[in-house]
Amino acid sequence: MNKFPITKPGFEKLKKELARLRKVEVPANVKDIEEAREHGDISENAEYAAAKEKQSFIQGKLQEIENNLATSTVIDLKELTDDRVVFGTTVTIEEISTGEVTRYQLVGPFESDMSRNQISVTSPIGKALLRKEVGDEVQVNAPGGLRKFEIVDIVIE
Repeated sequence: MNKFPITKPGFEKLKKELARLRKVEVPANVKDIEEAREHGDISENAEYAAAKEKQSFIQGKLQEIENNLATSTVIDLKELTDDRVVFGTTVTIEEISTGEVTRYQLVGPFESDMSRNQISVTSPIGKALLRKEVGDEVQVNAPGGLRKFEIVDIVIE
């Protein structure tokens, strides 16, 4: 079984989401199913069908998170150095053609979040950045074509 790296906060977030699903969503869904059954014939009951569909979604989400937790390895960021780009580091890159500067934290695939500039080490940019140093140039085959970046800074946050 493949293990995937994850930060301690990312692991805790998954555990909280699992607990919320079990303690809040599942009981609420059971109640919705019971109420829908009380409305009579379930074969033509849209509320019952919707509640059962939601139950299936919740069960799938529970299995996904349980699998993610089981296949995760928590990496202690205190052990890192900032001389190279590795899992957990935050890297500032400048796109060579446009001068656009972006900061990304490299995280595991189960915690990537573009709205927080957290990208997976398994993403094309993440893979290209790994083991590089400040001043290195990186080429990434992106959906829009080949992009070139220079690594400006590496920090551990």
